Amino acid sequence: MIALFEQLQGELRINEPLAKHTSWRVGGIAQQFYRPANAQDLAVFLSQLAEGEPVLWLGLGSNLLVRDGGFAGTVIATAGVLNALEIEGNKLNAEVGVYCAKLAKQAARAGLKGASFLAGIPGTLGGALAMNAGAHDGETWPLVSSVTTVDRQGVLRQRGPEDFTVSYRHVDIPEGEWFVSAELSLEEGNAEVEAADIKALLKRRNITQPTNQPCAGSVFRNPENDFSGRLIEEMGLKGLTIGGASVSEKHANFIVNDGTATAADIEALIFLLQQKIEQQYGVRLQPEVHIVGEAA
Repeated sequence: MIALFEQLQGELRINEPLAKHTSWRVGGIAQQFYRPANAQDLAVFLSQLAEGEPVLWLGLGSNLLVRDGGFAGTVIATAGVLNALEIEGNKLNAEVGVYCAKLAKQAARAGLKGASFLAGIPGTLGGALAMNAGAHDGETWPLVSSVTTVDRQGVLRQRGPEDFTVSYRHVDIPEGEWFVSAELSLEEGNAEVEAADIKALLKRRNITQPTNQPCAGSVFRNPENDFSGRLIEEMGLKGLTIGGASVSEKHANFIVNDGTATAADIEALIFLLQQKIEQQYGVRLQPEVHIVGEAA
């Protein structure tokens, strides 16, 4: 429901195309699209939303597939907006709109270690917190010492890791709350060593992943004691195509958009890969990407 809001400082758009806000470059329109000016403005906005209004939080739009019919609710866009970042001692405080790569680089410059793996995650801290994002043997939540959340009434709360159930690529969050910021505890390191680690990580990522094509990162979670990409590649499914979507020739756990794909093409390819892998290996691959919205 489109409502009238008061005392807002951010930017509110109506019927905003989401294809330009997702890394797959697909997706229909959002009924409402809001960029908050700051955390307090966000709290004011949420407090005025209609009860039951569907809400979708959007960072860089990676790890997200919005269907072609769009999202009948409100999208809250945080990337580059909720972007405060401060370092004091070995503590790093950042809002959820901070890019993971920026967070990793700032920590390295401060001579702190433990966050370098975040340079390989093409998203924001908010997304990393929501799914316990990880790469190169690192995960987000072991670094977290506290978080700030906000609820639909605009109430801000500080919580500790003990308030969340965290597992591989999944975090159980108190119902009706969302992340606003986090404090990360890092270890003392060497700035030059950390910078070199990040440079090597990004070089390896560019070699092994289709970073020059529209994609959304890893499509499937890795099954226990195995790798989704290995199973897909072993079946010879690299290059498998539906419409404008295809399994990357560079990394089998990535689906790329040739510029003409629809969200329906990508979702159909995800389903087809699940079917083929389950038929061959008896393993049901679980999507790592979050699929939202309505079909066209």
